[in-house]
Amino acid sequence: MLMTLISLTALAQNAEKLYTDGKQLYDEEKYTAAFPKLKAAAEKGHKKAQYRLGRCYEKGRGTTENKQLAFQWYEKSAKQDFAKAQFQLGQCYKEGEGVAKDKKKAFEFFMLAAKQENADGEYAVGKAYFKGKGVEADKAKAKRWLTRAISNKKGGDEVLADLRKDAAAGDEDAIAMLKLTGNAK
Repeated sequence: MLMTLISLTALAQNAEKLYTDGKQLYDEEKYTAAFPKLKAAAEKGHKKAQYRLGRCYEKGRGTTENKQLAFQWYEKSAKQDFAKAQFQLGQCYKEGEGVAKDKKKAFEFFMLAAKQENADGEYAVGKAYFKGKGVEADKAKAKRWLTRAISNKKGGDEVLADLRKDAAAGDEDAIAMLKLTGNAK
């Protein structure tokens, strides 16, 4: 029993070290060097490595672009309740990348991310309620989720900046969402 526990602890530490090293290389845009470390950590079940490996496959960073493999790795990470992966899985379903388009499934995954205070997830849920995509349109719920996204300490500024950029480019939905949340200029 003790040997099993020691082995599991060593395995977890190994996966964490692989992920940390891989993420650093990824952040330095050394994708070819990052990919094998992230893949090894992901195969050991590391949820953040699984998410990051999905990004590699989605964008073709350090490997050949493969939307199906991106989807599969996001799904593994999302099953471990990693909010960023849940959001990306929602994106896959929304866009039909690596999987058949399914707006209801997209909404479900956006909601999972949003419930973990992921700003992108909150924004996606708000936009879904606003437009009635994957869920029945509901302006009150749209306002609540969009407001949460904009005021989110981790990413809210980016959500607001993107909305304002889209509104400035003439996007009617962005203009209406800014008005709805009281952020129109």
